[in-house]
Amino acid sequence: MKNVKESAKYVLQWSRHVRIDIDAVRELADRIIPDSPQIPPWDYSHHYFDGTEKTLSYLFVLDTLNFCFWPAPGSERWTISYGGVELSGYVALAAALKRAFEQGLPLDDPSYLSTMNMSDLRDILQGKGTLQLMGERLQALRELGTYLVTKWKASPAQLLEACSGSAISLVHKLAANLQSFRDIAKYKGKTVYFYKRAQILAADIYAAFQGRGWGEFRDMDRLTAFADYKLPQVLRQLGVLVYSPELAARVDSMELIPPSSEEEIEIRAHTIWAVELLCSELKQKGQNICAFQMDWILWNMGQQDKFRKRPYHRTVTIFY
Repeated sequence: MKNVKESAKYVLQWSRHVRIDIDAVRELADRIIPDSPQIPPWDYSHHYFDGTEKTLSYLFVLDTLNFCFWPAPGSERWTISYGGVELSGYVALAAALKRAFEQGLPLDDPSYLSTMNMSDLRDILQGKGTLQLMGERLQALRELGTYLVTKWKASPAQLLEACSGSAISLVHKLAANLQSFRDIAKYKGKTVYFYKRAQILAADIYAAFQGRGWGEFRDMDRLTAFADYKLPQVLRQLGVLVYSPELAARVDSMELIPPSSEEEIEIRAHTIWAVELLCSELKQKGQNICAFQMDWILWNMGQQDKFRKRPYHRTVTIFY
């Protein structure tokens, strides 16, 4: 997305806390090439899918709640049991919502979402430990429900059809009309754009429907990486992102990094730009991988212990 990429480039010009090691980008590209990188397939085992508009509703709810899975200091990590296995983080959210849809809870009814109460939400996300920002999650679901009811006759399919096959159109509609998707910040007097959850919703629809039907977007190559806390963790471990000594100490000590602070904005902007550089390097070597696909590759790498040797930055936010 032009405004997201331009924002990232602007931040790079003024950055004091984060930089990109271009040699490490090239080394990573060379490391990826021999493996002919496999784009991770959509995980149907933990995501609800029935091929109907109900699946669209599931994905909208999923990415409305898709943020901040790490535990507050002193709290137990949130986990659920699904299929006899303990799950945490994003996968736990996907499975908890799949369970709710399979049980027939009316999460595909925007009118229900618009009036949902905290007790209902806690029942849906029941498990061990504590999930942060529950009030904000409830507010985001209510906002989504109200938007679909008032603007799209309670039909996410109508919203998709109005986008005319453009993922970018969907991103802009969400960001323009829903506060919880308006992922922007101010950096040295200029507005910078990230749109993490709006972009990932478009990508999830594309992946779940395998690029067909509602997932048939013609401009997926215009999406950027989804700037969160897992990708920079991986890129830092690989030497691509380099933090100043002061920021490194704060991240490694798990000190909270305030949302919209210079440090947080620089981490996210450099993550986006590093993925753009990596995709460019790979293209020169004959591997045509889009930024959103590289995001998936790096995120899956981040589920391996060898890429968790250093902590991710901790920011309490609804945007990732």
